[in-house]
Amino acid sequence: MPKEEQIIPSFTRRFFLRWILGLSLLPFSPLHIPEIEANPHPSLRGDLCSIGKFFNGEELSYEIGFWLFHRAAVGKLSFREMERKGHYLSTLQGETLGVLGLVSRYRVDTYRAVMMEVEDGNRLRPLRFEEEIKIGDRFRRRTYLFDYQKMKMIRLRQRKDGTIERREEGIPQGRIYDDFLTASYNFRYGVYGEIERGRTYKIPTFPKKGQFHYEVRIGSKEEEEKKRGSKKEKGEREYYVKLYLDPEITHSKEGLIEGWLSKELIPVEGRIPDVILFGDVKGRLVEANPSMRTR
Repeated sequence: MPKEEQIIPSFTRRFFLRWILGLSLLPFSPLHIPEIEANPHPSLRGDLCSIGKFFNGEELSYEIGFWLFHRAAVGKLSFREMERKGHYLSTLQGETLGVLGLVSRYRVDTYRAVMMEVEDGNRLRPLRFEEEIKIGDRFRRRTYLFDYQKMKMIRLRQRKDGTIERREEGIPQGRIYDDFLTASYNFRYGVYGEIERGRTYKIPTFPKKGQFHYEVRIGSKEEEEKKRGSKKEKGEREYYVKLYLDPEITHSKEGLIEGWLSKELIPVEGRIPDVILFGDVKGRLVEANPSMRTR
């Protein structure tokens, strides 16, 4: 791995962007906490419109910072309908700014997911997922293609010389792979189960080191009150959410990632405590343009 890609600021920003959107795809073993298996089922919102129509046109913008650098990086997440009926494109782009940008050579990460509605519009299923990383004048891309007729996942990686490395692997019968962008909308729509305090949700994802899912934990009412402390007003902070990862993954003391979701399940705040060399790394929602359904 090139030296500049090992810089902790780039690592922290990239994976924190995934968390602040409620979608960490990192393989991990959470603490042993009571859980309820989340069997996918459509939300009551499906009675109003399909999942694609529900989110069409939504745009969310975030700021990420640490220490005195309150705006070290920014990220934007969007969702829009494509020309082909029932197909949608979600894009997440994050970039470093200021001092952090200078250190990381103004790194820009872009993630794109092409999805289609299935199950009568009650779920999104990925067709194509792309990861693009630009560091200075260097560029890297990884692409994942999903062929459900042949039950295969195809991985494409662009080498430094411009050639493409191609790998194919079978998708087990009955297994569902959701990239982290697709999973975010499925989660908010209720595909993995209705949102309940004190519940843990298993989200299907790409296989990695034997892991086929990751978990999201919604805090209990007692945990919420404790975290709010003297700030009793809810505001946009409706649900307290947390994950425990290997400290080596988060470069922090405990491996804890925590945050808040709004009543509409939009991630509005997030924090990785005690990141080595940086202290608490925080992110917050700064702008939310609603989907077409609410305009």
